[in-house]
Amino acid sequence: MTQVLIIDDHPIVLQGCRRILQDAGVHEMLEADSVVAGYRLYRRKHPDVVVIDLALQGGGLGGLDLIRRMRLHDTRTPILVFSMHSDPVIVSRALKAGATGYVLKDAGPRDFLEAFESVRARKPYLGHQMALQVALIGTPGRSRGLLAEATPRELQTLALLAEGKPYAEIADDLGVSYKTVVNMSSQLKIKLGARNLPELIRMAVQYVSSSSDRPVASSLR
Repeated sequence: MTQVLIIDDHPIVLQGCRRILQDAGVHEMLEADSVVAGYRLYRRKHPDVVVIDLALQGGGLGGLDLIRRMRLHDTRTPILVFSMHSDPVIVSRALKAGATGYVLKDAGPRDFLEAFESVRARKPYLGHQMALQVALIGTPGRSRGLLAEATPRELQTLALLAEGKPYAEIADDLGVSYKTVVNMSSQLKIKLGARNLPELIRMAVQYVSSSSDRPVASSLR
């Protein structure tokens, strides 16, 4: 049976997490509303999975230090960050601190559960767009600028192209038509200066793999 420790100082968030996890068959949950209480429960109970917010105690990023402390004690326990912060720099810092996955609080219950199941299986998790944004932190300024005008759908398409998926499968994953994927790929070729599809795919892989020195290899499904 999986035991989950949820660390968040918002009662509504705690209630929402509890309900989603209960619906998924997880019934053994611990809750804490501060860094101190969370760390004490973590050391005493040794939970199977930790779900943690970053903004604890006065709006700072106390969750980052808590993740680091946990990792000094244990490098294996899956840690899922559930945060309102979408800044890729903050996401990158959380992953460097030792988080296994990262999901935003404005994501739907399905996305939260997908992230939870991924980290519970000890697989890193990031969404399509977030993975690319984090990866692009380390790329040259020109490359980052080339995608400045890319839409969220185009970034998702680029991430799926990097996985080697064909247009038909990308269309199915994104819930759009085959023609829409073709058009988005054409726009990406123009924005990135790619001459053909193989070159676009190589560029997509380069952008995603540029973060390979950080634990951002996302579970994109």
